[in-house]
Amino acid sequence: MIRTFLFVLIGLICQVADAQRTDRKLQKAIQPMISHYGGDIGIFIKNLRTGKVAAFNADTIFPTASIVKLPIFLGITDRMNRGELAYDSSFIYKDSLLYDGADILGSFKDGGKISLKKLIMLMLTTSDNTASLWLQSLAGTGTRINSLLDSLGFVHTRVNSRTPGRENNRTQYGWGQTTPREMGTLLEKIYNRELFSEASCERMLRCLGRNFWDENEAISQIPPTVEVFSKNGCVNASRSEVMIVNAPGNPFVFCIFTKNNTDTSWKRENEAWTLARKLAAYLWNYFKS
Repeated sequence: MIRTFLFVLIGLICQVADAQRTDRKLQKAIQPMISHYGGDIGIFIKNLRTGKVAAFNADTIFPTASIVKLPIFLGITDRMNRGELAYDSSFIYKDSLLYDGADILGSFKDGGKISLKKLIMLMLTTSDNTASLWLQSLAGTGTRINSLLDSLGFVHTRVNSRTPGRENNRTQYGWGQTTPREMGTLLEKIYNRELFSEASCERMLRCLGRNFWDENEAISQIPPTVEVFSKNGCVNASRSEVMIVNAPGNPFVFCIFTKNNTDTSWKRENEAWTLARKLAAYLWNYFKS
């Protein structure tokens, strides 16, 4: 209880500090872009050179959808850093692991061998759910991942699915939950090599720089010659994305989370995707020089 109170207090202090570092020009420019959005939206943007922030509902809890795979990756990296798992180790796929859908891993034959690093690639690059749930188990289950998140000061970011005691949260938020500020901070810590070890963070960044889903999403607005570390998550009424854009001179964090969306279509013109692309294009031009 005391520990949770301290984390909340630290969070409030951070919010006050962010208010003092607000990029008021950027805040003012973005406000009209999101003011008529058909749903709930949260945004966290941070210039990693100056520390200045633009934020809207950045401490509101949103469903992660597939962005939960970042905390799962954190749990796997922690076990590798402790020597409990090896990046080059191999595992045997069983049909019982299958999560129905169009996953690549689901096409494997029962008894087939696959390396841990390929499971990580499938989880982060193609967002393979079968691989992700397997990795969640290998990380020590959602319970262990949540304990790790708590130890690192993340109060709201949690894995809900297949995690005892999180059933109500799963009903409300699905597989996982987070806030734009916490997910942006998690990526920033990886970028700054502040978790586990420098080598672990560098491996995480390389894995996060291979996103297959780059057509409808915000990442599509960043030039292909620019390094981007990202993860996106989508379900019918929630489309979200988190990224660090390694813009020359002004690398920046961009987190956009949505929920309760009125537009639940899966076309490119979906309102959430359209807004994410519009914001990303604006941010690229804002930060690139």
